[in-house]
Amino acid sequence: MTDGEMLPIELIRRMSVLGYSTVAITDHADATNLQELLHSLRRLISSAEEYGVTLLPGVEITHVPPSQIPLLAREAKVQGARIVVVHGETPMEPVAPGTNHAACGCDDVDILAHPGLITLDDANLACEHQVALEVTSRGGHNRTNGHVVKMVLTSGCQMVIDSDAHGPGDLLDTRAKTLVGRGAGLDQEQCSRVVSLNIEEWLLRRK
Repeated sequence: MTDGEMLPIELIRRMSVLGYSTVAITDHADATNLQELLHSLRRLISSAEEYGVTLLPGVEITHVPPSQIPLLAREAKVQGARIVVVHGETPMEPVAPGTNHAACGCDDVDILAHPGLITLDDANLACEHQVALEVTSRGGHNRTNGHVVKMVLTSGCQMVIDSDAHGPGDLLDTRAKTLVGRGAGLDQEQCSRVVSLNIEEWLLRRK
């Protein structure tokens, strides 16, 4: 609904064909559109169920000043977000310094996306607050995947492998997710653990 190529229901349908049973849609959000995005996604839940998919409505807080991230993340949860992502300090965009730190220390943030050259201190903070760090397949953002994996393995925090899908060609099956993980430095067993993560169970137990 912001910079994607597909209607949300097309995204759901394509992912159901790839074998997904749970899908999170986390459109780019700031203070101007957060409520509207979540309202629209909630209207899609029953349609997703028709395709055998549990939809997790969410947002990706993007380019918001770091000091405002906790308040916006809290608002997202109050407005019904099942999952809150923060757009991390990717080297591809002028993300404000301090964004990673603000996200990693926020109990209402679930995932820090493409965190770039995240510091070990922030990775440890993510571990403390149970914020997962993303390894992404998205071009450009994925340049620092190897570094992110190193920080995850050192800190012990949760990792997710995401498509950051904006178009049909971005969607990943299990084999593609595994290739992303292996290319970032994970072994086969580590990849299997990450890919098999039950995100709903993790969301329930993390706080």
